[in-house]
Amino acid sequence: MSTLKNGLGAGLKTTWSLGKIIFPITILVVILQHTPILPWIVKLISPFMNLFGLSGEAAIPLVLGNALNLYAGIAGILSLDLTVKEVFILAVMLSFAHNLFIETGVALKVGVKLWIVLVVRFGLAALSGIVINLVWRGGGEIAQYGISPESTVVPNGWVDIFLLGLQKASFGVLQLALIVIPLMLVVQFLKDQNYLEKFSSKFSPVTKLIGVQPNASLTLVAGLVIGLAYGAGVMIQAVQEDGVSNRDATLSFIFLVACHAVIEDTLLFIPLGIPVWPLLLIRIITAFVLTIAVAFFWRHKLNEKLEKEATVANG
Repeated sequence: MSTLKNGLGAGLKTTWSLGKIIFPITILVVILQHTPILPWIVKLISPFMNLFGLSGEAAIPLVLGNALNLYAGIAGILSLDLTVKEVFILAVMLSFAHNLFIETGVALKVGVKLWIVLVVRFGLAALSGIVINLVWRGGGEIAQYGISPESTVVPNGWVDIFLLGLQKASFGVLQLALIVIPLMLVVQFLKDQNYLEKFSSKFSPVTKLIGVQPNASLTLVAGLVIGLAYGAGVMIQAVQEDGVSNRDATLSFIFLVACHAVIEDTLLFIPLGIPVWPLLLIRIITAFVLTIAVAFFWRHKLNEKLEKEATVANG
């Protein structure tokens, strides 16, 4: 009963906190669409966005998602008429790079260098956008955003524009609640039953595969299940108490940058009308390939350094 109560409370609190971001941003973006401001911004940055196969106005959710969080980015998407391909590209790019200020702070707290965080996050976002744009030829139809009603009437006057924004914002928050509240119930259950610790003890094959020590497993599990921001406390504590090295902390964060909060982030994109399984697979495969490659390169450089030092000592 306490799990249900605490989980429901956490879900409602999270919905309220995130709804306060999504609601006003959605209304603001809808209003801006009908002013000269948004067309001017779109014209200014359209050439750059074409690189990712995106229209100029698609920069709005990218900026919101990176400056604030994934929910703000989704709010930006909900306020725009985009194709399925555009929404999918935005979803992948935002999965790799979002909530930069808070999540970068978490990375710095556990000893990961700033330039590594920024290069990996922005690099993955840009590269994924370019590759998907070049490879995927479909998705040209307009995306249908879940339970949000399709707008067929052109708003006439500021009152109609505001009401349209109010409608989109309300449906956006409702969809958020339908996802976040059950999610928080699951997370609360995992916490109460100490499943995070249990999962981490069985995570050694994964840590071995990506080249980190088993004592980094709790950091990885917390990031995978809860996310970088929500799992910050668990992750920081794990690094401090379990003696995770700077190398392992860095490799763990490189893995988690590509693949964190896999349940929550994947579910959040369902109402946007895109295929979420490819999104999840892209994140998981990228996380493993990138981390294994970095670990191999790191180990190779370390061996070269040790060999040089041994040569100097013997010479």
